[in-house]
Amino acid sequence: MTTTDYDNFANAYSAENESGLFNAYYERPAVLRLAGDVSGRRILDAGCGSGPLSAALRARGAVVTGFDVSAAMVDLARQRLGEDADLHVADLSAPLPFADAEFDDVVASLVLHYLEDWSGPLAELRRVLRPGGRLILSVNHPAAYAIEYPKADYFALTKYSEDYVMDGQTVWLTFWHRPLHAMADAFAAAGFRIATISEPPPSPDAPAELLPPDLGSGSFIGFLFFVLESA
Repeated sequence: MTTTDYDNFANAYSAENESGLFNAYYERPAVLRLAGDVSGRRILDAGCGSGPLSAALRARGAVVTGFDVSAAMVDLARQRLGEDADLHVADLSAPLPFADAEFDDVVASLVLHYLEDWSGPLAELRRVLRPGGRLILSVNHPAAYAIEYPKADYFALTKYSEDYVMDGQTVWLTFWHRPLHAMADAFAAAGFRIATISEPPPSPDAPAELLPPDLGSGSFIGFLFFVLESA
């Protein structure tokens, strides 16, 4: 994704994020559950978008700083969080404008799967975390790629694009698929230890009309969640 891509559909993406099943009733509640009690913790929201996760963390007592590559997204986040919110336009694939060990936690909600290279971004996120700090992240589930594209090579790092309708606007998102072992290898190389891997069900308050029919176990393969600890 590029800055221009996000700027072109920032409002549509924000509207979908606000009330859609995958963000509002699945991904965001799962990240908040993994974060737990955040009162007083200094948290960096990496790829904050229009700020719904930042707002939820702040409501739970966290001291939140956010950044996004898209100026349009940051403008929407500032409208949500207030003019005094600590928000920045920054690119996760470049050095970040934060001090070493500045944060207790980093949340990276559906961000890393847009990036071909994880080594630099993970190194930067570890740098800004205090020793023992947590990186809480979500990515597209690699098994979902294997199901959707059965003829593709699951084990290859692969770029692919998909179209989505968001708030009546069709947008194209481009992702990088990587197998689970490649994710784990990247975390270890950056100095992180995997504390938790989660494949959660949707939030209990998800409206029934939004859920897929015949859920069976009550969940579905959508995103994969990690809690990593910084050495």
